[in-house]
Amino acid sequence: MKVDIHTHILPPEIPKFKDKFGYDGFIELHHCDSCSADMVSDTGKFFRKIESNCYEAEPRKTDCEKHGVDIQVLSTVPVMFSYWTKPKDGEYVAQFLNDHITEVVNKDSKKFIGLGTLPLQDPKLAIKELERLKTNGIPGVEIGSHINDWNLDNENLFPVFQAAEELGMSIFVHPWDMMGKDRMEKYWLPWLVGMPAETSLAICSMIFGGVFERLPKLKVAFAHGGGSFPATIGRIEHGFNVRPDLCAIDNNINPREYLGKFWLDSLVHDQEALKFITNLMGEDKIALGTDYPFPLGELEPGKLIENSEFSDKTKAKLLGLNAFDWLGLNVKDYK
Repeated sequence: MKVDIHTHILPPEIPKFKDKFGYDGFIELHHCDSCSADMVSDTGKFFRKIESNCYEAEPRKTDCEKHGVDIQVLSTVPVMFSYWTKPKDGEYVAQFLNDHITEVVNKDSKKFIGLGTLPLQDPKLAIKELERLKTNGIPGVEIGSHINDWNLDNENLFPVFQAAEELGMSIFVHPWDMMGKDRMEKYWLPWLVGMPAETSLAICSMIFGGVFERLPKLKVAFAHGGGSFPATIGRIEHGFNVRPDLCAIDNNINPREYLGKFWLDSLVHDQEALKFITNLMGEDKIALGTDYPFPLGELEPGKLIENSEFSDKTKAKLLGLNAFDWLGLNVKDYK
């Protein structure tokens, strides 16, 4: 089976949250015609043009059939996280987005699996929404690489991770609000340079902060092949060894010990990079992810894995079986 753990979806209509909450900064969807729309800030700033496959299920299913994708795992577009809002407003936005994803999944539960979003600026509200998602049959959540000024090692977030482990809820970490973006205005550099750095920041924060050490059953996957982390693990380990006074202040376990204890998606666009991260993490810890339906993603889902030199057994793991393992779901329920 071919399971894509990294796809994004929006509701076809987004409320004018500015009018409801009394302040701006929210994304609106302005439909251009029957098959496209503009994502625009409520202050009028254009963000991105999208096609109907970003907000309608049927075009997605057509694309899945074309590329042989059996299941898409749905998550919101990171710009919708809304961590910067007042907590109760963030909860409202999260519930609106989560209810839409739940509805899409319930209409076609063999084709779609959902990931929710959480108002992580208020951990108590986030745990409440996590529990609601669990009750509604959603097996996990997508979170950002940081929550406003909090990196993922921040103690305020630990109860959320603890609740996720206890509930058996999976976590997909996606970069957003990229560091240094004010210095990367040209060449699409926030997406090309900032995103990989953000993902490495998230992984290192969880390792050095002891999150994986304290919660060994927590199921976390990171987008974009782990960003720049895999290529810099040698430097990260060396820093830990030579400056433990700076690196080992919260966790004295070598970072390399955590390789194979979390998942990465396969979105690396390069055969040698795919081979490298699979050898580094283990063939059980890489899962197909494409960033569908956006152009920076893998435009022919699964082609990189299918064209690799891996054995058929390893390909089967990367294309689908590892996704079920991460999500804690039984592949037999989706055949």
